[in-house]
Amino acid sequence: MADTPAPSRRPRRRIRAIVAGASVVALGTVGGGLWWAAERYLIPHVEVADVSAAEAESGTAQTVTQSSGALTATSYTSDDASITISTVTTGSGSDTLTYYVADVELTDAMVLRSAFADDAFGTNITETTSEIAEANGAIFAINGDYYGFRDTGIEIRNGVIYRDDGTREGLAFYTDGRVEVYDETTTTADELLAAGVWNTLSFGPAIVEDGTVVDGIDDVEVDTNFGNHTIQGEQPRTAVGVIDENHLVFVVVDGRQEGYSRGATLTELADIMISLGATTAYNLDGGGSSTLYFGGEVVNSPSNGGERGTSDILYIAGAAS
Repeated sequence: MADTPAPSRRPRRRIRAIVAGASVVALGTVGGGLWWAAERYLIPHVEVADVSAAEAESGTAQTVTQSSGALTATSYTSDDASITISTVTTGSGSDTLTYYVADVELTDAMVLRSAFADDAFGTNITETTSEIAEANGAIFAINGDYYGFRDTGIEIRNGVIYRDDGTREGLAFYTDGRVEVYDETTTTADELLAAGVWNTLSFGPAIVEDGTVVDGIDDVEVDTNFGNHTIQGEQPRTAVGVIDENHLVFVVVDGRQEGYSRGATLTELADIMISLGATTAYNLDGGGSSTLYFGGEVVNSPSNGGERGTSDILYIAGAAS
């Protein structure tokens, strides 16, 4: 396996969106309101049609052969990453809560990558987490921020700027292993890229800061989009926590399944992250999107009875030796 180049040797530059067209659906008999809803939330709109090519042009495409490592049912170890999966169940009866933990240590922060559904960037483009993972040779993956449901936020993925519309509280992964919560409205994607940001996520809120549960998280609204006003209550959840530089913990909470897992509030999720050693933690898209993929299969039990399509994942590439 070729050595991963040092971050400073990988050029990064801004890639302007390439308008590749959009699917057009003939809805001549549908009222204006339904047409607007379909146009906004159902019809795919592709802005960058070949993300892999864009990243290759920018110099941020995967430049090493896929790592091979030792894979078991609950762990994976290679030169690039160490991943340990565990299952936790608490409570009983209607109060049962089940969640999955991935403790991840990296040798290089850039090993943690992002991938888009159908290798395209835009709105309403979806595949399941496992489909995106398999297309990118992932050994481990979780659902991301479902950027394609909205058209705002700062989206930097694998060192390439795809969207620059600061709106909410974001999470930035740096090439040196730092992971920080930041206010999208006080900076720009260009400034973040120049500072060494490798990936951003735009969902939230931050649920743990300085090792403490963030006040007021159970009253937060992430978006004003139809169907996504609130993330309160006991829900399936996905979150990422920071233990140290290049040491992360990912949690997927199952929910809406009586007797198996009721789901967690954001405060409960924050408490889980703190118990795992996270000093910073950030909420990602949840509900039916919450999915943990490891070793070629979905580990958790998505609330829809099967995987729901999403627009993006975070993943680590790898294969069993």
